[in-house]
Amino acid sequence: MRTVNTSVVKKDAMALVTGKPVYTDDLAPGDCLIVKVLRSPHAHALIKEIHKEKAEKVAGIACILTYQDVPQKRFTMAGQSYPEPSPYDRLILDQRMRFVGDAAAIVAGETEDAVDHALRLLKVEYEVLEPVLDFKQAKDHPVLIHPEEDWLSLCPVGADNKRNLCAAGREEQGNVDEVLKQCDYVVEQVYHTKANQQAMMETFRAYSYLDAYGRLNMVASTQVTFHVRRILAHALDIPKSRIRVIKPRIGGGFGAKQTVVAEVYPAIVTMKTGRPAKMIYSRYESQIASSPRHEMEVHVRVGADKNGILQAIDVYTLSNTGAYGEHGPTTVGLSGHKTIPLYRTAKAFRFAYDVVYTNCMSSGAYRGYGATQGIFAVESAVNELAEKIGMDSVKLRELNMVKEGDIMPAYYGETLNSCALDRCMARAKEMIRWDEKYPRVDMGNGKVRGVGVAMSMQGSGISGLDVASVELRLNDDGFYTLMIGASDMGTGCDTTLAQVAADCLECDLDEIVVHGTDTDVSPYDSGSYASSTMYLTGMAVVKASEEMREKILKKGAQYLNCPEDSLEFDGKRVYQPSGELEISLKDIGNKVMCFNEDMLTAGACHTSPVSPPPFMVGMAEVEVDKETGEVELLDYVAVVDCGTTINPNLARIQTEGGIAQGIGMAMYEEITYSSKGQMLQNSFMQYKLPTRQDVGNIRVEFESSYEPTGPFGAKSIGEIVINTPSPAIADAVANAVGVRVRELPVTAEKVYWGMNR
Repeated sequence: MRTVNTSVVKKDAMALVTGKPVYTDDLAPGDCLIVKVLRSPHAHALIKEIHKEKAEKVAGIACILTYQDVPQKRFTMAGQSYPEPSPYDRLILDQRMRFVGDAAAIVAGETEDAVDHALRLLKVEYEVLEPVLDFKQAKDHPVLIHPEEDWLSLCPVGADNKRNLCAAGREEQGNVDEVLKQCDYVVEQVYHTKANQQAMMETFRAYSYLDAYGRLNMVASTQVTFHVRRILAHALDIPKSRIRVIKPRIGGGFGAKQTVVAEVYPAIVTMKTGRPAKMIYSRYESQIASSPRHEMEVHVRVGADKNGILQAIDVYTLSNTGAYGEHGPTTVGLSGHKTIPLYRTAKAFRFAYDVVYTNCMSSGAYRGYGATQGIFAVESAVNELAEKIGMDSVKLRELNMVKEGDIMPAYYGETLNSCALDRCMARAKEMIRWDEKYPRVDMGNGKVRGVGVAMSMQGSGISGLDVASVELRLNDDGFYTLMIGASDMGTGCDTTLAQVAADCLECDLDEIVVHGTDTDVSPYDSGSYASSTMYLTGMAVVKASEEMREKILKKGAQYLNCPEDSLEFDGKRVYQPSGELEISLKDIGNKVMCFNEDMLTAGACHTSPVSPPPFMVGMAEVEVDKETGEVELLDYVAVVDCGTTINPNLARIQTEGGIAQGIGMAMYEEITYSSKGQMLQNSFMQYKLPTRQDVGNIRVEFESSYEPTGPFGAKSIGEIVINTPSPAIADAVANAVGVRVRELPVTAEKVYWGMNR
């Protein structure tokens, strides 16, 4: 390998540190109409009338749109492959308001001041309805969030709008109840994870314009470029052929931009006025009307025999999708499918779930995508089981963890072809000096230190569904252009995919030019989500590179006038090992520009029937003040198995960033609502994000396995890295002072009252 498994510098590194990249708002035309949304002050209400006469008279206002002015065709904002599992339950503007912050009207004008003035002058008469705010009471509640008759679910996910159900399901193997009765030790607990905001630096934003042919052009900060095209076509009720979507550089996504949060609003303004329009979400809007992580309550039962061998795992997840169903049916599945398979010894398992509508902000995709919530619950329950048995929680996992070669019934029956989880555990244990510190060390000054552990798995794309495609072109002078449909969100996939291509083509990294996503130009790609990019798009690059090598040899044979099977290609030249004939790649690249009938292009598509899981072990050391309950995270060690690390430095940065987000979820971040459904953490003054000083010392290492279905043996790393901090930190606190926090975040107040109850 020339560049694979090497920490080469990112292709855009120098541009980034010198401030050169441009983002969506930097590219927007100066004459764009400014688009904003009037948002509902009520959690549940019907619009009786909107008085817009005064607002329309404001100088510079181009249009004011209400539900009467937009297509009445339901769609979903979830960026998923068609047919989407998420129900079609949205309109661009609806008469029914379903959460505080729901869109009541759209205002577009020449300046922001004019638009803000018009928004203040808009008067709406509402019929206020009873809201459903407690997701534990939403199922079969007499108040329906979506009573409309044109609500539609395209896939059999157990959805029923007449029961406030966005999805429901159940699967099991063996008799869980009977096996649990026979267990020597059983833990049964309920764990609660709140919604979390992705809080990416670049908020939701998009601008649109009509080109010379009357086609709608959309430039958006999105992870799902091709899905945006389909969603806009459905919402606007126009053919996809009339829409082009372009993704510029993205200032972070973390799953938030797998939902089409902003794009429909400037799009409808452009369609109505014929003028360019842009919408830039404020941080306030991003907090109260976006696509945060799903709140989940997870009921777990785990049982073991007297030797600590797990016998049964029972998981029931209640998920709050909020006002709309984006990603509701799919996130919930990972709460069971990415937790139960971690343990190979269980004779029986059951996984059941309900996803309910409420009058809270609609949820969406966030890094970890449901596995994060499930891992907190199941790993916490396993830690409680170890405590009940009186066994070291690392030892309990060593006895029960999944191993390479296992068939995983709870993971779609897949066979585990690559797994270094045992080595991850051993290395993490060594790094944190577990045997010296477990379970606690009293510092003698009123503070106690404790250590905690958790392990996790994720996936590499969505098996049997996701598609990645690339196109590779040989140019004059012998350099390559790699066209991808995946979205680089700062993850560095433009670099890592170029590394794969460079190794396959035996060339320098600088000879690969990567071109990002444009639906008119790029090959189709499902999008950058579900930890799919390296695993799927990387394999498409391998396939395209192999095809390109064959075409180069064939063209070289034509120019050298000799049999193709007598030639070899070493990345720089096509030559005859047994003779003196050779032609450089530069000459081939230049010759095909004249008198040539064969394009030296290669295209490849890749999908996979399996989704090989990466694995991770995380261990936390905390110090708890026994007088105040304050928790300080001192050290966090993580060891990851992502197969072959294509670029170790980028993989390390991904891991460190994901751990920091997981620490935020575990210790600081919380979304709560008032009795009227108003989200209280509507700015970074209330919504607490950890700084670098708050996350302690983060240390990351890798234990590589080899995944035979991945490029150069690689699996994914994007999502797994956020999953272990919550259960590991909660476990460390419990080991330190005996307080088991089962509702995140772990705060000083909860620890204090736990110590003093």
